[in-house]
Amino acid sequence: MSAQTYTVAVVGATGAVGEQMIKTLEERNFPVGELKPLASARSAGTTVRFRGQEIVVQEATPEAFEGVDIALFSAGGGVSKELAPEAAKRGAVVVDNSSAFRMEPDVPLVVPEVNPEEIKKHKGIIANPNCSTIQMVVALKPLYDRYGIERIIVSTYQAVSGSGAKAMAELEAQTRAYMNGDDMPLNVMPVAKLDKHYPIAFNVIPQCDVAQENGYTFEEMKMVNETRKIFGDETIGVSATCVRVPVLSGHSESVYVELKSDYDLDEVRELLQNAPGVIVQDDIFQQIYPMPANVAGRTEVFVGRIRRDLTNPRGLNLWVVADNLLKGAATNAVQIAEKWISFKA
Repeated sequence: MSAQTYTVAVVGATGAVGEQMIKTLEERNFPVGELKPLASARSAGTTVRFRGQEIVVQEATPEAFEGVDIALFSAGGGVSKELAPEAAKRGAVVVDNSSAFRMEPDVPLVVPEVNPEEIKKHKGIIANPNCSTIQMVVALKPLYDRYGIERIIVSTYQAVSGSGAKAMAELEAQTRAYMNGDDMPLNVMPVAKLDKHYPIAFNVIPQCDVAQENGYTFEEMKMVNETRKIFGDETIGVSATCVRVPVLSGHSESVYVELKSDYDLDEVRELLQNAPGVIVQDDIFQQIYPMPANVAGRTEVFVGRIRRDLTNPRGLNLWVVADNLLKGAATNAVQIAEKWISFKA
């Protein structure tokens, strides 16, 4: 990596993903010359810790991006739509973690292990894909390159951290209330802004994000549209069912994929074992498989339960697990910034 250092802004610095972004910048020894943690006026004046120092959080305003080289956004779509263009206008390269720009035709949607060259096409803003999409396409990339993909059917088991810190706190509060025989607080799940809320403790909710006219949720349609854009292939059939489960961190996915050509199962395992960012844990007879509890804090995508479909000779089943706050968000964003630097060098 270049010896040059960069002024890096983190927007949403006090949120769950923003905190992980700052931690990831430090852990990966990113060439930060100056860190500018930015957040809402309500959080301005608080501090974040970076490289042993307490750094004061500033309010995220257009002027705050003066002199910023790289701006990592994780403060929601509304903030991104308002401030990401302002940051780009002032010369920053924006890596945005919201859904605000993902499907814009002139905004690259990037997973570094899958389509890093798209970074070179940016016009100031690069989009970080949805967490569930990221881990799936990392696992499917070597199979797409070798065999081609005709269709994907995915069911997700998504941790509450995907809905933010308030959702995590509510799961913990509901669990305590349930065990004590008290009424459970119901304010966040499945979607805070909707009228009805359900318990997530000791429950499974088949809704992540708001419903769309076609009966799918916005989260499910993100997986459909983003997968096609990342692979640059509109012919891939994708169907998703996204489910929230009572897990604090780590998304899991049951992925059925129909390949375009016949495959050898041993070759599939070898392709996955050699794929960047993938770790294979696959021995059902020894009870070895990925689980959210074991991948927390890890930046790789874990794949197991690799098996041939019983009805379609080109069908393949996979179990894919990743830390949604890291590879699903913070780590992928920082990796995009690292790739941008390497392309500049």
